[in-house]
Order: sequence, then structure tokens, then C-alpha cells
Amino acid sequence: MINVTKTFLPPFEQYTETLKRAWDKSWITNNGELVLELEQKLKDYLDARNFILCVNGTVVLQMAIKALNLTGEIITTPFSYVATTTTILWANCTPVFVDIDPGTFCIDATKIEAAITPRTQAIMATHVYGYPCDVEAIEALASKYGLKVIYDAAHAFGTKINGTSLLNYGDVSTCSFHATKVFHMGEGGCIVSNDDKLSRQMYLYRQFGHIGEEYFTIGINGKASELHAAMGLCNLEYVGEILAKRKEKWLFYYEMLKGSDVQLLTISSHVDYNYAYFPVVFKTEAALLKVIAALKDQEIFPRRYFYPSLNLLDYVEYQSCPVAESIARNVLCLPLYFDLLETEQLQITGILLHELKEPALCN
Repeated sequence: MINVTKTFLPPFEQYTETLKRAWDKSWITNNGELVLELEQKLKDYLDARNFILCVNGTVVLQMAIKALNLTGEIITTPFSYVATTTTILWANCTPVFVDIDPGTFCIDATKIEAAITPRTQAIMATHVYGYPCDVEAIEALASKYGLKVIYDAAHAFGTKINGTSLLNYGDVSTCSFHATKVFHMGEGGCIVSNDDKLSRQMYLYRQFGHIGEEYFTIGINGKASELHAAMGLCNLEYVGEILAKRKEKWLFYYEMLKGSDVQLLTISSHVDYNYAYFPVVFKTEAALLKVIAALKDQEIFPRRYFYPSLNLLDYVEYQSCPVAESIARNVLCLPLYFDLLETEQLQITGILLHELKEPALCN
């Protein structure tokens, strides 16, 4: 069986040896030694001014909205994981959907200005599949209209623009360290900001708003555990190798499928990509469904990621986003992970190309 992803795991003995440091102290949560060590190492790795390690990649979005005092409209993308939209709704804010760029799948920065109203307070954009939004254009619009910018960088660990980590853009950037991500700690996430005061506020939010017996503000429990930090410390040692392997497998797919009847992601020269996902966009949903069926017959399980377009959710007001709706119907992420074999990639691409040859799929 080949799944769309497979969790990278360090040697079990390495994990247990690292965890034993916390185990011996009977200190497994509340900012223990391993959490503090991982937080500092990730801060250094990402060259981040302020870095806060948290329990997952959703609570950090909630913390960002709260810390920025957002109460009105937030311009966002319909092509993202559902948490991007639901955190806006959770905060009783209003998502305003802007369609996406058909080449990068990120929010189309040229369409944002038309969506700005007197109630607009922020832009929440997703670096889709770990590929950068047009951060310069978004920052220019934010400056012009006095808007805050939150980047959902859940997929973007390891991606850089002109040598700078993508997590260092915007008022706030968040990342997920879920088990399916390029770097993971089982469950985890982080929040990054260049604003010291804002970062201090989010740090307090993470731990119920207090430090010891001093209470400063409201808060929630966003703390990571030592069990998760131990996994992160181990996996951080392999990040370079993980990124290199993913790039190798991503480029193999690209060579096999370029020139075929599917759209592929093109990487710009100024982007150091993390090769988090390998999306292919079919011309029709019928073609996509036929390929999925053929792959599943061989116990190969890709993922329709992201589907559906979030502006189509029953619990949001519909706003037309034809590009996102089309791509969401027709996009498929192929299996991609550290130890995926070349023979497995050949099998996957062989099935896909074979199904594309059928004339009925090209109508």
C-alpha cells in the first residue's frame, strides 16, 4: 500500500534516549527542558527574531487573530486547509474570499485590493503546498490600507525567498509540525513575529495568560509537551536529508510528467522550495476521478488536496472564486515522502499516464 504521505520517524532508540531526559525528571509538560531546547534550535534554524513553539498549527492561527485584535473582515484564500477559514469564523470574524493565482495556487494578490472594504482589517494568506504567496505585493497593499497580515505557513517549513525563511514575513506567520509535514514533532506548531510586543502577547496567550503566579491577560493552553519536543529534536537532525530526498523525488515526478496532459507547479528561481507536495491538475474532474480509481485498484492512495474550495462550504456565505473552484475539483496530490521508492514512483506515473491516453478523458 502506498499512501499520499508517510510519517518520517527517527531511530526508535534515539527518540527514547532523548525522551528519557524528561522522563527521568518526571517533567513532561509546562515548558520543560526539551521544549525550550527545541524552541531555541528552531529559532536559530529559521533565523527568527521571535519564535514560539506551540501544540499545533491551528491554535497558533487563533492566537494570531486574537493578538491582532481582529473583529471585522479578513481577506483570505478559498484554496487552503479548512482551518484557515474556520479560525476566522471561530473568532467571529468574516472571511472574504479572493480567488487564487492559477499557476501558484496561492491567493491572487492582484485581486485583493478590489475586496478591501471599510471593515477589512487583515489579510490571511496561505503559502499553498509550501510555495510562497506574492509577499511583496501583499505587504504593499497592507501598508497602503493599514491592514495586518497573517501567513498560514503550515506547509512552508524550509522554504526560503532570496535566502530568507518564508516564516519571517507578515505581522505573524504560523507553521504546523503535524506528523504529515516536512518537519514534524507528531503534533505541534509555531508562531513567528518580528514585533516584540506582539510576540510577548502571544507567548502569554500560549500559557493561559500567566507566568507562575503573575497573571497578565487571558489565554489558552497552547503548550507543546516534552513527548512531542523529543520527536522534534530528533527529526531536526535529519531536516537537511529530508529536504534533499523530497527534492529528488519531486524532480523525478516532474521529469516523468512534464509535457503530459496535466498542469504542474513551476518553481521560480528566487524560491528555495521545500518540495512539500506534488500537485497535478487535470483538465477535467472526470479525468481525475478515473486516475484515482486506477491508482486505488493498485492500493495507491493519493489525496484531493484541497477539496472542496472553501467558499463552497455550507456554513460560509458563497463568494464566487472560479479559479479556486476549478482547481479544487481537478487537483490531486501524488504520494511523496522520504523513503518513497523510485519503482513506486514509476508505478504511479505509469498508471497516471496510461489513464491520460484514453481519448474520452481529453474531451
